[in-house]
Amino acid sequence: MVELFNCDSKVLNDVHKVETIMVDAAKHAHARIVDVVFHTFNPHGISGVIVIAESHLAIHTWPEFGFASIDIYTCGTEINPWRAYHYMVKKFKAKSMTAVEMKRGMLPIPARLLKHKPA
Repeated sequence: MVELFNCDSKVLNDVHKVETIMVDAAKHAHARIVDVVFHTFNPHGISGVIVIAESHLAIHTWPEFGFASIDIYTCGTEINPWRAYHYMVKKFKAKSMTAVEMKRGMLPIPARLLKHKPA
């Protein structure tokens, strides 16, 4: 879970830039993109999600406060969510940030047995 503060407000309110940054962040993490959906709110703000084979990246922006709330939800060992995090910090021009890593879904079976992900 990521919160970015004092970001470039113009970037946070440009749906094309936000979408590009998020897609590129997923690629930097070596995620496999399945779908991309973004929505612009009136008068400002954007919400979007990048569905990846390994779960999702989601963002909600508040340009009027220079703030973005982001989830980088991943599973498996092939993706590096911290690469996505560092990329987004740079591209949104965040002056300060917080990140909390939470281990979820720690099932008592080997990950190789989970067959629900696309090939």
